[in-house]
Amino acid sequence: MSKSINTVHSTAVPLNQENVDTDQIIPARFLKATTRDGFGENLFRDWRYNSDGSQKAAFILNNPAYHGKILVAGKNFGCGSSREHAAWALKDAGFDIVISSFFADIFKNNALNNFLLPVTVSEDFLQKTFAAIQKDPAVLIHVDLATQTISLPAENDPAKAGSDSESFDIDNYKKTCLLNGYDDIDYLLSIRGEIEQFEQAHIHHE
Repeated sequence: MSKSINTVHSTAVPLNQENVDTDQIIPARFLKATTRDGFGENLFRDWRYNSDGSQKAAFILNNPAYHGKILVAGKNFGCGSSREHAAWALKDAGFDIVISSFFADIFKNNALNNFLLPVTVSEDFLQKTFAAIQKDPAVLIHVDLATQTISLPAENDPAKAGSDSESFDIDNYKKTCLLNGYDDIDYLLSIRGEIEQFEQAHIHHE
């Protein structure tokens, strides 16, 4: 499973629904597992499958026209209980990025801790994104973490990004971790030399 995220140029799955809570993302009955693997198959379980295990044709994830590393969701995504498993399920299902106009704070932090990038855009840009995907399911969305920008293709040139673009915010520490694929321990190891220099200077000063 890829950890680091720099630029993602991908098609997207549009989940045009507001207030998607964590119990809808991964139902509580699947929370017994302690490892992160295997949650993807139960992502949006009750929306994706009937009680007999057959797929619900109307649900967007079951539509072969839509796929990619990006999930585009309605406002207030990830509300409800604080289960980290919601981020596990999205990442295990192959998503690296979730785009919405608002994320619940706990979900947002859980996502960042699990190498899933939540990109917060304006409601206007979100609706433009949904419209672009509806017009062409193969449209490519470009997300550049280094520059903190998200872009849609130009109307007259699908191969060219930048017709509509917007910047997004992210905590600098989490940005560094995502760009390098660091968890908290990896980050501390990456600055071990600086820590040792500080300790030596501090001890010497005392």
